[in-house]
Amino acid sequence: MQKYKIRKDDKVMVISGKDKGKVGKVLKILRKKDRVLVEKVNMVKRHTKANPYTQQPGGIVEKESPIHISNVALMCDACTKPTRVGYKETTDGKKVRFCKKCNETID
Repeated sequence: MQKYKIRKDDKVMVISGKDKGKVGKVLKILRKKDRVLVEKVNMVKRHTKANPYTQQPGGIVEKESPIHISNVALMCDACTKPTRVGYKETTDGKKVRFCKKCNETID
């Protein structure tokens, strides 16, 4: 399994596709398919059947669909731009992520 530089609850920007330029929070990472679920990005409509046992109404539900992880870039809090991510060790030996544009730590 591959290690990703994007984690859950990170703020990311979509850099390609129909939702290019949108910013959202990562809700879930689907490691087997190399995809991420981003809040309010790649919205699709699903027709659902009513379920009387769980009190779930039927109708058209709009929800997020996964987007490939290569189509998103991490947003830096310091410079507020989409950036690449690097790793460096702090003085106490802890491994942290940093922004390649402004050299500020992300974690």
